[in-house]
Amino acid sequence: MTTLKQTPLHALHCRLGAKMVPFAGYDMPVQYPLGVKKEHEHTRHQCGLFDVSHMGQILVSGDNVAQALETLIPADLVGLEKGAQRYGIFTSAEGGIIDDLMLVNAGDHFYLVVNAACKDQDLAHLRLSLSATHTIEPLERGLLALQGPLARDVMQRLCPEACELVFMQHGRFIIAGQEVWVSRSGYTGEDGFEISVAADFCEEFAERLLAEPEVEAIGLGARDSLRLEAGLCLYGHDMDMQTTPIEAGLIWAIGKPRRHGGERPGGFPGADVILHQVDTKDHTRKRVGLLAEGRAPVREGAPLVDAAGNDVGIVTSGGFGPSIGTPVAMGYVNREQEAPQSVVYAVVRGKQLPMVVTPMPFVKAGYYRG
Repeated sequence: MTTLKQTPLHALHCRLGAKMVPFAGYDMPVQYPLGVKKEHEHTRHQCGLFDVSHMGQILVSGDNVAQALETLIPADLVGLEKGAQRYGIFTSAEGGIIDDLMLVNAGDHFYLVVNAACKDQDLAHLRLSLSATHTIEPLERGLLALQGPLARDVMQRLCPEACELVFMQHGRFIIAGQEVWVSRSGYTGEDGFEISVAADFCEEFAERLLAEPEVEAIGLGARDSLRLEAGLCLYGHDMDMQTTPIEAGLIWAIGKPRRHGGERPGGFPGADVILHQVDTKDHTRKRVGLLAEGRAPVREGAPLVDAAGNDVGIVTSGGFGPSIGTPVAMGYVNREQEAPQSVVYAVVRGKQLPMVVTPMPFVKAGYYRG
C-alpha cells in the first residue's frame, strides 16, 4: 500500500478529533466533530480555518519570467502588477486544461499555488517547458485558508496590515517573528485569506487562529459544498484535459492582451483551438449551474437527459447546498440547453429528476474589493 503523506497539521487534526481520509495522496481531515453541515454554515456566517498545505507551492524566477510563463498560460502576466494575484490555466496543445492555479507577481519572481493532485506533473511541465535561465523551486511550506465574513476581524488582531489587501492582492508580513505570505483570496466565495507559513511554524500559527472565538476548524467535506455553492470548479471533476477553458465557462481567464486583436495574441499551448472558440463560440457544450426541484442530491456522474430522454450532458459536481437549503450541482450540457431556466433531467437510480439551469454562483460572493 502507498503510504499517505501528511501535512504539518496532521497531529493537530488528530487531536481535534477529525475524521481522516485519503485525498490527493495525503491523509486529510474530511470533517471534525462539528459535522459537515455545521462547518459549512459556520464558515458562511463566521470564520473557518482550512488546512490546504497539500497544495503545491512553487517559486519561478529568472529572465523575463512573466513572458516565459505566458508561453504556458493564457493569462495576462506581463501586465500583472507587483503584489497582484491572478488565476491561470496550464493548457495543452489540444486546448485542454492540464491544471488551474494561482500566480502572484512577487517582484523578482512568481509564486504559484497549484492543485495537490497535479503538483508533480506541473513541476515537470514547468521544468520541461521553461529555459535553463529559469529557476523552479518547489516549497515545503504550510498553507492555511481563513475564510468567512469575520475573517477580517480575526486577521485584524494578528496582522492589521494584511487587512489592507483587497481581493486577489498578496503581501508578505511578520507575525510572531515569522514571515508569512498572505493573499486575500480563497475557495469558498467568502472574504478571507490564504496564508503560507514555514512548516515548523504552521501548527503554532493554526492554534493561534483556532483560539480566536470566531474560528472553527473546517474539513474537506464543507470545503467542497462551499466551493460548489460559489460555482467554483474542482480540477479533475469540472474540468480536465478533455475540457477547454471556454467550455468550462472560464473565458475570463484568457487575458484580453492574449486574444485576437490584443497586444500579445496566442503564444500559449492550444491557442488555435481556444481562441477559435473565443471568436466563434462554436463549442458544443458548456458548464452550467443546476438546481434540483426536489430534495434528493444529484451526485457527480449522473447523466443529464432532455424531456424525450435524449442524452444532453453529465453532472460533474453535486450535493446539498446548506446555505440555500436545496440540492445544487454543476455539469456540462449541450449548447441548446445552456440558457438559464432550461429544464434538464438527472437520471438517478432509474428516475429522472428535473433540474433547472441556473446562473452561478448560487450564493452571493463576499469578496472584499475595497
